[in-house]
Amino acid sequence: MTFELTQLYVDHIQELIEKKDSAAIRGEMENLFPADITSLVYELETESAKFLVNQLNLETGAAILADMDPDERREFLKAFTSEEISGFVNLFDSDDAVDLLNEQPIRVREEVIALLEDREQARFILDLLHYDEDVAGGLMQKELVKANVNWNVNQCIEELRKQAEDVGKVYAVYVVDDFGKLHGILSLKKIVLAHKNTKIESLYDKDVIFVETYRPAVEVAELMQRYDLDALPVVNVQGKLLGRITIDDVIDVITDLASSDTLAMAGITGDVEEDDTIWQQTKARLPWLLVGMMGGILAAKFISFFEGDLKIIPAMAAFIPIIGSTGGNVGIQTSSIILQSLADKTGIDTTVGQRLIRMFAVAFINGMIISLIVFGFNLLIGNELSLAIVVSTALMSVVFLASFMGTITPILLERIGINPAVASGPFITTANDLIGYGVYFGLAHMLLHL
Repeated sequence: MTFELTQLYVDHIQELIEKKDSAAIRGEMENLFPADITSLVYELETESAKFLVNQLNLETGAAILADMDPDERREFLKAFTSEEISGFVNLFDSDDAVDLLNEQPIRVREEVIALLEDREQARFILDLLHYDEDVAGGLMQKELVKANVNWNVNQCIEELRKQAEDVGKVYAVYVVDDFGKLHGILSLKKIVLAHKNTKIESLYDKDVIFVETYRPAVEVAELMQRYDLDALPVVNVQGKLLGRITIDDVIDVITDLASSDTLAMAGITGDVEEDDTIWQQTKARLPWLLVGMMGGILAAKFISFFEGDLKIIPAMAAFIPIIGSTGGNVGIQTSSIILQSLADKTGIDTTVGQRLIRMFAVAFINGMIISLIVFGFNLLIGNELSLAIVVSTALMSVVFLASFMGTITPILLERIGINPAVASGPFITTANDLIGYGVYFGLAHMLLHL
């Protein structure tokens, strides 16, 4: 059954914590998954949350810490000593341990590593600490199962039993030579079905997909998505097997990328969340709001140049919102589709010319339908034929121009190294508003001889 966290339940747990009723707390927690307890920890004060975690076994506590948001975890662990933290880190996968330790002050980091009982874990952590978090080396974990190419199946199974004790999930066995160089991959199914004296050399798949330590995290995510991989071996420049990246780490990368793109499309700069401080949220949201405000001021000033035209034909003012909103909507739709294609690196790249041709075809169909509807509406409410022609022609032009802007802007931004997602937010909307008003009043001036 899915756990639903309510304020009533939080108050109940808080009451048990205040009573120091350890047995009751453990009884409540034993029916919950670590991820559910993590949600509860977020709702408690630091001291109460620490008391709760301390009532649980180390394995559950480690799972809770591994599941926590990095910012929340950094603040939470300030209440723990280095010795207490080391007890949890002993049970972490090496990559998760490095993530946690990188959040800590240098003194705490060094104390925790020195206090680790598992010295192999400490060595793994030290190996990974020098990698940036946004490259393959920063994503990989050292725990994996490998077999020598010269072994037979029986030797492989014995070694598999030993190595698998420290590996959370075994997806496959990596085959290496005497120097640790990656040669291929061996599925568990082949090991189970093969005769015990069969040589590994005759079983493993030489066509293995791998990644070097310096490859960007985005490239790793694209590779695992394209080939539907559960795990990806990581090698150094000499081809020596160093570790593996699992699908759960890549999901985090994909989620972070999607989140940053969504924020950028909404005109929010930086990584900001709902529970961040008011000042942090203000700094993240204000820049593009100011851009939008300046665009609005420019649009208002632009419209003021045509006050005389509006006095002659007041009905023109009624269609200003339609011109602005249509341009903004078309621009956002087009740029969103372009962003989707730019993010998909699995196929053959479409040229700018091909994208523009397709865009113009779609814009023509949509523009014709919208223009005809507005044309009919004008005639229906009794507006003059000349005004109906101006509004419909302006709408058709705005759809074309907004589609062009929505297509070309993300492509240009990507080529100069700027996140193209910013083109789908206030930037496109503001730009298309100005273009739309210019087209509308320009056509009115020409066709109506104002």
